[in-house]
Amino acid sequence: MQPNPELVCAIANRYAANLRLCLPLRRTSLQLARAIHANIITFGFQPRAHILNRLIDVYCKSSELHYARQLFDETSEPDKIARTTMVSGYCASGEITLARRVFDETPVSMRDTVMYNAMITGFTHNDDGYAAINMLCDMKREGFKPDNFTFSSALAGLALVAEDEKDCAQLHAAALKSGAGYITSVLNALVSVYSKCASSPLSTSSSLLHSARKVFDEIPEKDERSWTTMITGYVKNGAFDSGKELLEGMDENMKLAAYNAMISGYVNRGLYQEALEMVRRMVSSGTELDEFTYPSVIRACASAGLLQLGKQVHGYALRREKTFSFHLDNSLVSMYYKCGRFDEARAIFYKMPVKDLVSWNALLSGYVSSGHIGEARLLFKEMTEKNILTWMIMISGLAENGFGEEGLRLFSCMRKEGFEPCDYAFSGVIKSCAVLGAYGNGQQFHAQLVKIGFDSSLSAGNALITMYAKCGVVEDARQVFLTMPCRDSVSWNALIAALGQHGHGAEAVDVYEEMLREGIRPDRITFLTVLTACSHAGLVDQGRRYFDSMETVYRIPPGADHYARLVDLLCRSGKFSEAESVIRSLPFEPTAQIWEALLSACRVYGNMELGIIAADKLFGLIPEHDGTYMLLCNMYAAAGKWEEAARVRKLMRDRGVKKELACSWIEVESQVHTFVVDDTFHTEAQAVYNYLQELGEEMRRFGYVPDTSFVLHDVECDGHKADMLTTHSEKMAVAFGLMKLPPGTAIRVFKNLRTCGDCHNFFRLLSRVVQRDIILRDRKRFHHFRDGECSCGNFW
Repeated sequence: MQPNPELVCAIANRYAANLRLCLPLRRTSLQLARAIHANIITFGFQPRAHILNRLIDVYCKSSELHYARQLFDETSEPDKIARTTMVSGYCASGEITLARRVFDETPVSMRDTVMYNAMITGFTHNDDGYAAINMLCDMKREGFKPDNFTFSSALAGLALVAEDEKDCAQLHAAALKSGAGYITSVLNALVSVYSKCASSPLSTSSSLLHSARKVFDEIPEKDERSWTTMITGYVKNGAFDSGKELLEGMDENMKLAAYNAMISGYVNRGLYQEALEMVRRMVSSGTELDEFTYPSVIRACASAGLLQLGKQVHGYALRREKTFSFHLDNSLVSMYYKCGRFDEARAIFYKMPVKDLVSWNALLSGYVSSGHIGEARLLFKEMTEKNILTWMIMISGLAENGFGEEGLRLFSCMRKEGFEPCDYAFSGVIKSCAVLGAYGNGQQFHAQLVKIGFDSSLSAGNALITMYAKCGVVEDARQVFLTMPCRDSVSWNALIAALGQHGHGAEAVDVYEEMLREGIRPDRITFLTVLTACSHAGLVDQGRRYFDSMETVYRIPPGADHYARLVDLLCRSGKFSEAESVIRSLPFEPTAQIWEALLSACRVYGNMELGIIAADKLFGLIPEHDGTYMLLCNMYAAAGKWEEAARVRKLMRDRGVKKELACSWIEVESQVHTFVVDDTFHTEAQAVYNYLQELGEEMRRFGYVPDTSFVLHDVECDGHKADMLTTHSEKMAVAFGLMKLPPGTAIRVFKNLRTCGDCHNFFRLLSRVVQRDIILRDRKRFHHFRDGECSCGNFW
């Protein structure tokens, strides 16, 4: 019996009418669609194409793609609408590979501009600008005419990859030729792409921002997005005055987004006072803060250390907002932990009604950046869901807090969990290698970076410079720097620091001068690195000149750390009267770092009187710091004042201050071997002692005389004193390396404390005796011993 056509039509129309209630999507739309779908199946109705298409559409827009695909696959011959809907659904959900598969399986005759637009938009949203542009080219080659939506999406994709004005101009010309170049949405996209290209580190043209403004001026009917896009372009390129001038010409009812762009831009550039002034201006003009304003204001307060103002903003938001967005809650968590208020940060975090991964990562980042690694470990274990950022925060945090081995293990765990590391994750694990001095592991990660294609990453490149430098291979650090496709101030700072640490002070200064010629503006870190390089190389006049230029040329007020470097520079050259003059003229009370620089130099030069003054100041500032006691004790011992040395050690015991145990380590066959003074724990300790005895006898024939002034205990027998020097951890590590590493291999040893003068002289002569390069990294710097000389020129 044939079904009644009129009845079938009536049923189909009823289903279609019910499905129309599902769009636009509401909370109950998906349930209604499922109920209709179930009813169709239950009654065995064979739906027509328009009903199936409507169901597929609802499922796609509800992110129920597996149901949509099931219906799509059950359709014998999906029409153009069904195919386009599936492509759009996959693209919207980020499933770009599946979208491309449906697209490729669709005959060209069934494609239309909407389908191409969906693919171009999908590629753009997945940050694949090249694929978006290629899809536009394919579309034109197949004879389809792009519309204004096509060009808007393609221009957004171009903004991801454009390198110069020519790239922008070509698509601009194509849009004009098609007639879409006069549509406001397309012109807005053009303003955006010119602006973004101008701020790209790969950009070589200085006229791109001018081109963006020219397009903006030509927009016949500017909407709110037009103004905001242009202002955002100015802000991202640091042209804040132009942005403010444009802001003045806007209608008051359109200014909110532009205000937010200006405030966010100031905060991103570290101009916190300017950001807060813009907020005051915004409020006084009658424009209310919204969910996008609060996070920027809170971030400005957190970064500037303005806790009280941040709390006022928090209170203001509580009074005016019924609910807080994720962004505001996360910003508040960050502000309170940055200002040291962990109880408040935790309270806000655990009161959040719904926490997303950003919330968890924000608190985790707070623990890590403040050095609360124990709490960070617990929170990391508590997290039921993690993303690549979670692992990256933890790995980098462990490295930056000295837990390099744990960072390496966590990187392996991340991979076992199925997370593919990004360039930032590699940066974190490379930092772990730097902390450990694990040269072999660092090389392996570098090779993986090259294999995966992350070797051009700025963050990875900067981490590699530091890693190679801290592993004692400064030439590899320099090579990484030279081959980087683009560099920022961090790159230059890393190379300057590397050269300075390795005794190449003059070269570090040359790199700094080259940095200035390249137009890179030095920052606070730059001056710390170049002053340290001058200090280690004895370049007093140059160092003083660079210090003076901070404020006079670059308007950077020197901080306590910069003054400490200046004092260190003067004291290392024996200019104690000038150092005292600097300390007396400080615009603040001298910090522990400044007194420590003075005390350290007094130990080297035997300036007992000034050293005692510096030590007394340090006892008042950081009474629990073991380094002060040990420097003073060393100074007394070197002068033969054993009673005073004993008194300092007793004071140390009475105050419960424990001396950090000296240890040195060396990597042999991808395994790190650690030695401590008087080591009896290492399995080959006795063999090392025996070898050191043999070396000592041979060294004496070449003129080595143990410097017993570095024995810190009153021992009458000089022979016993010499034996005590033999047990220093760095000597044991070097001897182990000589025993285990192939002939000709450089010996790389790392020590947690500063090496003593006797060990320094021993290694200097040893490098000539054994004809091996010996590279020692102590707490202060690197020493490269070769053929009886040291890279520090004995100026350390």
